[in-house]
Amino acid sequence: MMYRAIVSVVVSAVLSLSISTAYAADEESSEGGKFDPEKSLPLAELRRFSEVFDRIKQAYVEPVSDAKLLEDAVRGMLIGLDPHSSYLSAEDYSELQIQTSGQFGGVGIEISQEDGMIRVITPIDDTPAMHAGIKPGDLIIKIDGKIIQSIGLDQAIAMMRGKPGTEIVLSIIRDGSDKPLEISLKRDIIRVTSVRSRYVDEGIGYLRISQFQHHTARDLDKALEKMQQKGVLTGLVLDLRNNPGGVLRGAVDVSDAFISEGIIVSTKGRLASSQMSFAATAEMSIADIPMVVLINGGSASASEIVAGALQDKSRAIIMGTTSFGKGSVQTVLQLGEKRAMKLTTARYYTPSGRSIQAKGIEPDILVEQQQVKARKSSRTIKEQDLNGHLQNSEQQSIKAHKSDLIETDFQLYEAVNLLKGLVIVRQSVN
Repeated sequence: MMYRAIVSVVVSAVLSLSISTAYAADEESSEGGKFDPEKSLPLAELRRFSEVFDRIKQAYVEPVSDAKLLEDAVRGMLIGLDPHSSYLSAEDYSELQIQTSGQFGGVGIEISQEDGMIRVITPIDDTPAMHAGIKPGDLIIKIDGKIIQSIGLDQAIAMMRGKPGTEIVLSIIRDGSDKPLEISLKRDIIRVTSVRSRYVDEGIGYLRISQFQHHTARDLDKALEKMQQKGVLTGLVLDLRNNPGGVLRGAVDVSDAFISEGIIVSTKGRLASSQMSFAATAEMSIADIPMVVLINGGSASASEIVAGALQDKSRAIIMGTTSFGKGSVQTVLQLGEKRAMKLTTARYYTPSGRSIQAKGIEPDILVEQQQVKARKSSRTIKEQDLNGHLQNSEQQSIKAHKSDLIETDFQLYEAVNLLKGLVIVRQSVN
């Protein structure tokens, strides 16, 4: 009977979804309970599934394999749960591993598509692309002899990735060259840093975290150390805008860099392994200097864990707009060797016990991103403009705040101004 055959197939398919290992995008581990298909499978619903399966096989306009139908059924089960649970094909799972690990085999260039060709934004430091002399602005027209316009950007990116040590030939057009250049490179392990840093004003440091990966906290420590070597750090902006989240452990470790005690985040779910809490350690990466965290509607998940912890602990002022509101934890459960499913297994809670699910983190100071055009004031003559004016005996070396910051990033401009005020108040009190 077709029904019994389908039930047998479905039971086998479900049993094959045993959890061999857990690769966590947001949660580090999970436990699965014992599964008894005879007690768990609803026969009436399976009968309906069997009927749909049979009719598709018989009447669909084109032949379709059993494997595709069952895989799509699994995908549908997960999609129907919530917006964040999903089935990961071999390609999806591989890409997720690359995103969370922050490393892959490749040549090391940041690129964009332009007129059907690939333009190099910049080669990544200490990578095959940089060592081979690839420059910003180079146009890649061929990869291993294949014209870029005929394969598209996604396939071009996939072609440049590969096993470390293997060779690849890029054909590029460079300004000033009469003909295309053929550059041969050997792929290597490429680490994509998730942390960028710089000074935005005298004593005011800026840290941008684009995504939380396994090594984000380590990159953060290096960035802080590098900035402190350049000068005294009196204030800090942590930019989490448009950061979609990532690895839970990465968010915990970043929060721990600024918090010395207490709970950072806790999670609660149905499984025992989902009942977790993460506490801060005594050692901080940086002294207790004034700090502003920038968030917006694109700040989600792990970003909200960091912002919520620093807000509850009164460690930083949260500025910007309300965050996305993703207060759930997804565990990636491996299905066989190459596939996986991302399953929502818990909700997370800030140190004060609040859930931000579908609510988000409300900023302490609401600052919308604005398009501001600085008004050019009329020239005013000052003492320093007069011929023969007396020189100031105290030679000060003050790094001027970038005048265009108000036009390029109004929220960051406001954060810097707030920090400068806090620094002045702290210095006057001390």
